[in-house]
Amino acid sequence: MTILALTLAAAVSIAGAQTPAGELAGRWEGRVNVGGQSLRVVLNVDAVGGATIDSPDQGVNGLPVSGLSVQGGVVRFAVPAAGGSFEGTLTDAGRTVNGVLSQGGASLPLVLTRVMELAPSAPPPPPVITPAAAPSRPQTPVPPFPYRSQDVVIATPTPGVQLAGTLTLPEGAGPFPAVLLITGSGQQDRDETVFGHKPFLVLADALTRRGVAVLRVDDRGVGGSTGPVAEATSADFAVDAEASVAFLEARADIAHDRIGLIGHSEGGTIAPLVAGADPDVAFLVMIAGPAVSGGDLLVEQSRAIQQASGLPPATVEANVALQARIMAAVAANAGSARDVAAAVDPIFAEAGLPEAQRQAAAAQVSAPWTRWFVAHDPRPSLAALHIPVLALYGGKDAQVPAEQNATALRAILPSAEIVVLPNLNHLMQPAVTGLPAEYAGIATTLDPQALKTIVDWVAVR
Repeated sequence: MTILALTLAAAVSIAGAQTPAGELAGRWEGRVNVGGQSLRVVLNVDAVGGATIDSPDQGVNGLPVSGLSVQGGVVRFAVPAAGGSFEGTLTDAGRTVNGVLSQGGASLPLVLTRVMELAPSAPPPPPVITPAAAPSRPQTPVPPFPYRSQDVVIATPTPGVQLAGTLTLPEGAGPFPAVLLITGSGQQDRDETVFGHKPFLVLADALTRRGVAVLRVDDRGVGGSTGPVAEATSADFAVDAEASVAFLEARADIAHDRIGLIGHSEGGTIAPLVAGADPDVAFLVMIAGPAVSGGDLLVEQSRAIQQASGLPPATVEANVALQARIMAAVAANAGSARDVAAAVDPIFAEAGLPEAQRQAAAAQVSAPWTRWFVAHDPRPSLAALHIPVLALYGGKDAQVPAEQNATALRAILPSAEIVVLPNLNHLMQPAVTGLPAEYAGIATTLDPQALKTIVDWVAVR
């Protein structure tokens, strides 16, 4: 998710004095989740700040890194050969970088941990990673199940896009109430797998045990689903979700007047668009769903992540002010990638980014998904809803901050039932700081109170 991923696009923040990149000397290791696969990433930094990056699971070693810098506690670099860039915040006394790797319009949470320091005269460390033990995920359902499970294929109106998914059905003939689960940002599989967690599998299992059929699908271009992704936006993913609802409506074992939507993160943006296009949608659940424009969300996300990371207030405010300028430039020019790149380049140059980093950052914010997301205002689609709505937020969510979005949703849609669970993060896990760096280390996939709130609310509909 996005990160979760479950997560949304990374905020670009630049401020503070630049320090030599050689302070990062050593080997840094982390993992990114791509289509349900956890891929190792290794950053090798020599004593003078020269660097390469490896992806051992893909057989890639020694890709040159350009523009590595540490500025105001923020680490940045570009990987020109892969069309990627990274930005993250130094935490844990300089032993961890909590950030996002951006590539091809996707933003992938990446936490790098220094596993080897390098003496000033030492050669670069070799590209080696010690295999990690599989994390404990006690909530992941295991068979036998008291319900049926079917692999399904769903046609869409978009050429080349065909969705593969799983439909779980309670025992009996039906017709059953049903929900469609809609994933967050980034390419997600049907279980919304992230760091070994499978939140949509956990949710589908709980709902189906309560008599609700559940459809969950691989995003286009992931798993068994096909279709182009690079140029796709949330509006395109809404078309995919509409096709999934139509698939449910065409089945005799589904109650057509009791089909609802559950969207997590970006899925909470997509779900109101789908409900607006299909008047037969009966109810909607937003889990950490945005209720402000994407640009406003990313500005506040930037603030929340930096504050939780312990950056000095003055640095945070400078970064947030710059982020706001970047988001405004993207929103004002969202119709054209070229115009966005031209508008943000002077801002990046003013902030002191070298050319390679400016180009990588401009490519990220000029991508179709990012331009659409930053400019999109969800208020009209939310205000137009005339169906029961449940919105769940985590009080420690640093990606979709509860104070900003729950407050906005109360003003937009007074009829919505809004629940803020104070100690939960963006994935609805019990958290300490709420930073994405914690996600992998938390054994809980979905907090029991959050899970019960969702299942009980849906079951009575």
